[in-house]
Amino acid sequence: MLDGIINWFNSLGATALGRLLPFVLILLVGMIVIRIVCAIIRKALAKSKLEKAAHSLILSLTNVILYVLLLLTAASSLGIDITGIVALASVVTLAISLALQNCLTNLIGGFTLLWTHPFKSGDFVEIAGESGTVQEIGIAYTKLITPDNKLVQIPNGTVVANDITNFSCTGTRRVDINVSASYDAPVEKVMAALEKAGNVEGILADQPIFTNVAAYGDHAIEYVIRVWCPTEIYWDVHKAVTLNIKKVFDQEGIQMTYPHLNVHIEK
Repeated sequence: MLDGIINWFNSLGATALGRLLPFVLILLVGMIVIRIVCAIIRKALAKSKLEKAAHSLILSLTNVILYVLLLLTAASSLGIDITGIVALASVVTLAISLALQNCLTNLIGGFTLLWTHPFKSGDFVEIAGESGTVQEIGIAYTKLITPDNKLVQIPNGTVVANDITNFSCTGTRRVDINVSASYDAPVEKVMAALEKAGNVEGILADQPIFTNVAAYGDHAIEYVIRVWCPTEIYWDVHKAVTLNIKKVFDQEGIQMTYPHLNVHIEK
């Protein structure tokens, strides 16, 4: 009887060892392969034009997927039926997806932004009524720094679902400034003064200064002046032209009118 028990333990140990060795071998080889694959992907990402925010996401997801496949493969080597595990994982994944629907929407939106490249870090954009410089395109949120130095985080799902205006992608911008002048000032004189005022440092020489009558108001004629400049100095040129208009108008004797009311008293 004792000999039978010893033989049973010996056979059990041999069977367990025979299954354990392939399991350990698969794990070791799999981990080495995963490191090699991740290193290759990391080098490919470094050479790609994808935003840096996408690098960590792609590497993290690759790690998770590869390790899950490795564990399933290793488990099957022990004789474990992984069909039930896969089915259970599918149900759990579905439940988590329904519970985290908004998070998944933002996650997918992040992938969409990184794939389509509507803007990049450093661009000045307007999204969902918010405008600012793109600081970071994250996995769930896009971060903007507004002109008054506030940080605005917009969910990527909202970004993708709304119109995106990118003011930086073309490299040049048009400066539009509206100004009013008295009806007493000749139109040609005002337009010549505006053209003189628009000739400031930084405007593009190959784009002519445009001036025209915009509208005839109740108390003044409204004019528009348009000049082109590099995007990075847009506000500098806008400020210079705005200040120069008043200076040139004063030199030319052109009056900037404002709403006024004439009262006539009959005796």
